[in-house]
Amino acid sequence: MGFREWRSRGRLRVIALVSAVIMLVGLTLGATVFADPRSDAQRLVDDFVAALDENDVETAASLTSYPNAAQSTISQMFDGLSDGTVDYSLAQLVELNDESGYFTMTADWNFGEGKEWHYQVDGAVRKLGVGWRISWDAEVLVPDLGGGRTVHHVRTDAAPPKIFDRAGQLLMAEQTINAVVLDPATMPDPVTPTVRLAEVLAPVAPVITAQLMQERLAADPGARITAVKLRDQDYQFLEDDIMAIPGVEVIKTPTLISADRRISTPLLDSLRSAWQLERDRTAGWAVTLEDPEQGPIQVAGFQGPPPPDLTSTVDSRIQMAAKEAVVTVGTPAALVAITPSTGGVVAMDVNNWAMELGPVATLGLYPAGGVLDPVRLAAGLDRGVDPGTLGSDDLADTARRLGLGEDFSVPGFEFETAQIGQSRSGVVQFTGGSDEELVSPMGAALLAASIARGETPPPTIVQGQPGTVAEPAPPLPPHIVDALRGMMIDNVQNGPASFLKRHPGLAGIAASSGDDRWFYGYTGDLAFAVFVADADGGDRAVKMADKFLSELAKPAPAN
Repeated sequence: MGFREWRSRGRLRVIALVSAVIMLVGLTLGATVFADPRSDAQRLVDDFVAALDENDVETAASLTSYPNAAQSTISQMFDGLSDGTVDYSLAQLVELNDESGYFTMTADWNFGEGKEWHYQVDGAVRKLGVGWRISWDAEVLVPDLGGGRTVHHVRTDAAPPKIFDRAGQLLMAEQTINAVVLDPATMPDPVTPTVRLAEVLAPVAPVITAQLMQERLAADPGARITAVKLRDQDYQFLEDDIMAIPGVEVIKTPTLISADRRISTPLLDSLRSAWQLERDRTAGWAVTLEDPEQGPIQVAGFQGPPPPDLTSTVDSRIQMAAKEAVVTVGTPAALVAITPSTGGVVAMDVNNWAMELGPVATLGLYPAGGVLDPVRLAAGLDRGVDPGTLGSDDLADTARRLGLGEDFSVPGFEFETAQIGQSRSGVVQFTGGSDEELVSPMGAALLAASIARGETPPPTIVQGQPGTVAEPAPPLPPHIVDALRGMMIDNVQNGPASFLKRHPGLAGIAASSGDDRWFYGYTGDLAFAVFVADADGGDRAVKMADKFLSELAKPAPAN
């Protein structure tokens, strides 16, 4: 072997040796880097805290000494506190020896702005035959949770507010409603109990007959039915007789209802929504431990302050006049009344035929026909052109300046005024077609109020909570508004609405669209609209308006 060959082989040996050393060092470093320095107890507690932090019930329970009990309690905690979010973290872990230790965990629950609950809990860990486990105790989740207790996030409310009408009379208050329920599973037979119940209910609910209840039971065999819902004052008078009937039970529910049962306006639902918004705004919160013997024990939260009473815009006297008017018509009919000076909706009613169709007065959109004649006149005058040459978008622009098509936001009150031109939104209700300009009874009343005032009044149903609109349209010039008022006065004095000229100061428009009839107008600080669908006479809306105004003209009853 030559010197050169020997030197070459020597180099290869050196290179191989160096490579082996480098590989060995790399493996050693890798083992050092990737080895988990935590103890078995530390890994267990970290995994338990992480599982709780991720709401992983099954994994968290599996790391305890009693998985079945743990899973049930952990599930209940997350269900009972489901309105909130939580952040768990490990505060410390102390390993006492090779087989036991203890740890401290923090929990930060958040149930909304200003609704936070922070606490610490202690737990123990032990090495069992199956490995390290969390020693199961319900108090490792929530302090004092043991002893069969459950944990809940609840809302706390002060006494509910009342709602008054604009004259200061009580309009609505929360009262107990008693639902009388028939349970066929506990009845000896359906005949005897229903006959007895009908006899007991006859003084307050004569329409609830034995035959009606039997038919409802037969229509859904085995199902419980609600026979009737009674106000507390009626139920207390009948309670003993009702509870003596086999198969009957009573479910009591606090409910916001009208103080005067004669007031049944669709506005009551909207006022309930406004009332609920006020309760939500002032509601408090609490976390309670429900003890099997002691009942709820509050551990966090606060009592909500009493919300203020609400004063609605409803005028009970005008509302009663509206009721008298709508019942004179034998087809679907609605009446809406607004004060132009404030935008307050003082009355709204529909008859039984309209009630079956849904929210006709507020969301019922119907072909406008002649209802928009004043809008067409205004659009032509504003542009200096013949109204007959205007397109639907021109009409829509002017209509917005009179309140039609504006997107109002009113607390608790949902309504639509019109759909005209490109401003038409998605769903059209209660109409026979989709190609026409559409208007609702609420929209027609707002149109009348806008002409009376000279600009659109922001609608409202609760005093102090006026409606808003993102980009309000500017009012029409005064000379155009005056022209519209003149048109409406002439319509009453000399035109289709002349039947109403005996009512002083009245200006309005009688209009039609197919078989539908309309009248809308104003007198003093009252604007209103009347709508009659499928009218059985050409002057049906005018006569309904006459009934409304005649009722208002009667002397107010003495208190």
